[in-house]
Amino acid sequence: MLKQISNDSLLTLAIPAGLEEDVLDFLLLHPEWATGFSVVAAQGMGKGAVLRSAMELVQGRSGRKLVLVAGVGAHLQLLLEALASEIPSPDVAYWLSPLSACGRLA
Repeated sequence: MLKQISNDSLLTLAIPAGLEEDVLDFLLLHPEWATGFSVVAAQGMGKGAVLRSAMELVQGRSGRKLVLVAGVGAHLQLLLEALASEIPSPDVAYWLSPLSACGRLA
């Protein structure tokens, strides 16, 4: 029996809405790195925000999606490398954070 490694990191991808399907399809094709993930609607503001529509220009913020992936840090690094190779985009921001706990309530 294989020993299951517990999740120790949380990868957050901040992606433009236009790349949502491509990124989610990529993650679904790679369950070895992303066994599951959550997608949250968000808005990006600041120096790095790319404002595309008239509404975004008026509001000063861009529509984004946050994709949250809990996993093993080394696996998430591999995921990032493969994603950058498959979908190279300066519009995709990411951060990798330590995860102190992860599980289910039942």
